[in-house]
Amino acid sequence: MSTSGSAWGSRQAGLQRLREFTARMGSHYQRLRNIDSGTLPGMSPEHVSGLSPYVRHRLVLEEELVRAALNHHGPRGAEKFIEEVFWRGYFRGWLKQRPGVWTAYRQGLEEDRKALQYDAVLDQRVQAACEGRTGLTCFDAWAQELVETGYLHNHTRMWMASIWVFTLQLPWRLGADWFYRHLLDGDPASNTLSWRWVAGLHTRGKAYWADADNIQRCTQGRFAPRPEQLARPGQDLSATEPQGWPDLEPLTPADSLLADISKSNAFTGLLITEEDAHPEDWPIQHLQVNACAVLASAKRRSMLPPSDLVGNFEQAALWDAAKRSGKPAVDLTDASASQWVAWSQSHGISHWLVPDTPPGPIQERLSQLEPVLAAAGLQLRRWRRPWDATVWPYATAGFFKVRQRIPKVLQALRLP
Repeated sequence: MSTSGSAWGSRQAGLQRLREFTARMGSHYQRLRNIDSGTLPGMSPEHVSGLSPYVRHRLVLEEELVRAALNHHGPRGAEKFIEEVFWRGYFRGWLKQRPGVWTAYRQGLEEDRKALQYDAVLDQRVQAACEGRTGLTCFDAWAQELVETGYLHNHTRMWMASIWVFTLQLPWRLGADWFYRHLLDGDPASNTLSWRWVAGLHTRGKAYWADADNIQRCTQGRFAPRPEQLARPGQDLSATEPQGWPDLEPLTPADSLLADISKSNAFTGLLITEEDAHPEDWPIQHLQVNACAVLASAKRRSMLPPSDLVGNFEQAALWDAAKRSGKPAVDLTDASASQWVAWSQSHGISHWLVPDTPPGPIQERLSQLEPVLAAAGLQLRRWRRPWDATVWPYATAGFFKVRQRIPKVLQALRLP
């Protein structure tokens, strides 16, 4: 992906892409959003926004997308585009309330990786898929596109996941891990739950099956697999998890006004991660902020290294955000807990402000750090964005529940 005229991985680049695509958020998007015209070599997608890496890092906010769509196309014209924006909030809210699904994914992935050590044939098949050597022309081309661009059309992601699970009969978690290591917009909630959905584990009993005619039509004839090359609809993977979804865990309150910090006259540090690179609207008006730290997590996505594209985009996003914060910045990614404490104390920081996040690498890292920081008198204070605070409570079952409440959410957020 490229955005000419702007620094890659910056808010400026995301806003430029938003301006370029706003005119197509209405009927154009509704009619053509499922068409994948390809992104090689390094071109922005034609019929979809290509904004997902910027929204995933919150270089561009969901509210900004929705406001642009409504202002230019009205509620009816922008309806489909806005629905798609809400999918990300739905997945993140769903995983936030069922964190055990992420834990199970991580544990199952480790088991799948160990199994490859004892099954040379399976290991070779997985490697062939990741390297685009399956012999299935469309899949192999998409594998190349994923590795070279860090991006795939959403429809293509569904086809690939389905082929991986049902046609190639490979462990779904290894496929999810492959995507997560290469996608610039890799999100622990959206990626994990989308793969589960394709496999029939999310909306139980409703797996997604790649269809040859659908692929030919939606790639406009670029690919035309024969029907017999793809698995026919049959049994999904829901039998592998007979217990179904874990019970909901209620959303815990998250700091918002942070009045106690402002009254203490204590120094606060801003903790910038890939989960939120938009510190301009963090609730810091009454806080004494004297520094910020960046905490990268690309290397924590997997036991295997992420692509260079993923790491480079994350670094660009974090430092772009740090610059926009206007505060002195330090990289504490590789700092031990004791080093973190020492640096904080040397700068008089007693609180770190960080946006609330769903389960994922950042949450895992903060959970490791928090007890040590707390023992030294340092507090991690989480706050929840209004978008998340409004959308997440509805993300308790299927997407339909969220979609029904989109007008209510927009009204609560005063959009447009």
